[in-house]
Amino acid sequence: MKIMTLLGSSRKDGNTAYLTDKALDGIEHKRVFLLDKQLNPIIDQRHDKDGFETVDDDYEALFFEFLKYDTYFFVTPVYWFGMSGQMKIFFDRWSQYMKDKRIDFWEAFRGKKAYVIVTGEKPDPKTAALPLIQQFNYIFQYMDMEFVDYVIGKGNKPNDILSDGYALEKMKLWNSEIKTQLKPTTVIN
Repeated sequence: MKIMTLLGSSRKDGNTAYLTDKALDGIEHKRVFLLDKQLNPIIDQRHDKDGFETVDDDYEALFFEFLKYDTYFFVTPVYWFGMSGQMKIFFDRWSQYMKDKRIDFWEAFRGKKAYVIVTGEKPDPKTAALPLIQQFNYIFQYMDMEFVDYVIGKGNKPNDILSDGYALEKMKLWNSEIKTQLKPTTVIN
């Protein structure tokens, strides 16, 4: 299992990052703060005769590195009842590669696993963030990825998440489950 976390927060030490740290404590993974990358918004050229023009930013290198992993943690606070702008740009730019001859786009995603960590505060994030979870679900269904699980944590200000016992316990559970999957199995003859 090769794990990449994509953190969409505009605060590196925020509540979503804290939950991610708990979920992946002691587990090797690649951590990417999307805010550290220059990711330009998409210009839709899907129907242009020549397709998409090359974009001079960090996206393509990140995208091709992303494809080397098989398990993803998509991590974002709820911003105006949706994912962060950085996270949305990451998904929007997939359109550039749907017909890219360097990869079999659909096969590159098939069967990969996805976890989602979101946090929010008002109104009650456990219900207000459900449309965002549904959006992730539709993305993963469309790409034939496995949506393993999600958590919606309650927190806005730094360290608010420490009061969300449910989210913290769920991260312990994920951590344990992933560590179990990573242990080599013993073959008994």
